[in-house]
Amino acid sequence: MVIRMEDLVPVLEGLRKTVDKKATGSRDVRDGLNETMRGHIGTRNTFNSQVRELISEVQRQKVIRDDANGAVRDAKSERAAKNQEVRDAKDKIRELSPERERSSPQNDRRGRRQKEDTPASLRRKIEILENEFEMGKHVGSNEDKAMDQLKRMKRKLRDMSEKEDSNVELKAAREQLRAAIDAQEEAHQTVTEAAECAQEAHDLMLKLSEEVDRLREQADASQAEVRRAKREADRAHQSYIVSLRCLHSIQDIMRAKRDEGSGSSKGGRGAPARVEVQDLMSKLMSGETLSTEELMVLQRGG
Repeated sequence: MVIRMEDLVPVLEGLRKTVDKKATGSRDVRDGLNETMRGHIGTRNTFNSQVRELISEVQRQKVIRDDANGAVRDAKSERAAKNQEVRDAKDKIRELSPERERSSPQNDRRGRRQKEDTPASLRRKIEILENEFEMGKHVGSNEDKAMDQLKRMKRKLRDMSEKEDSNVELKAAREQLRAAIDAQEEAHQTVTEAAECAQEAHDLMLKLSEEVDRLREQADASQAEVRRAKREADRAHQSYIVSLRCLHSIQDIMRAKRDEGSGSSKGGRGAPARVEVQDLMSKLMSGETLSTEELMVLQRGG
């Protein structure tokens, strides 16, 4: 059976429309996927930019922490020196205190050495006893004993204070002790503040590092979406190219039939456009990259 070209024209025209629709669909899918990919790239870049900023802040906090730890070490060394000055000042006061002029210290009933009274300890005992009187804890005969004890302690405190007032060296030692205690407290405060600064910087470093890890995971997820969209876009683009090749072949067959029927030659009216399409098709078949406009020319068939 002989198939006439006139019978093939409707078939080829229907096939051309189908392939053209397939090419248009593949192109639209490709363009949509490329747009999606650009969106994921923007999201990924945003996350990576935030990661870089946070890493810079982590490094800054590390410098702060390390400097603060160095300050802690220096402050602790200074505090140790001040602690020694306080101990030395206390030893000096004990050497100069009037109570040391007494005979050897007394022992209690269990043979333990009793602590020597100092003006400070006597003041504390007097204050406690006076508070007990105000609360009514001493009544009857016990009240008389407690009152006698209170009088003896006050008299002893007065005698000790008078001796201390006349002892210029002792007064100077007490002043030195007060100054040493103030310096000791200041050094301790410096240690505390430096340690708090170091701890705050360290805690912030940990929180920032956790945020960096979280953002990196999101950036990696976005990058995975970029790769997935690119693979699908490449497949859609390849389908588009194949459709263009098929479409071009169909259009060549149909154009040849029209030229045969009209008796026109290659140098006719449509020659320049056909030459352009042929050139573009040759470039496409050789693997060269065509622009969007060139691909549209191919799809229209010149």
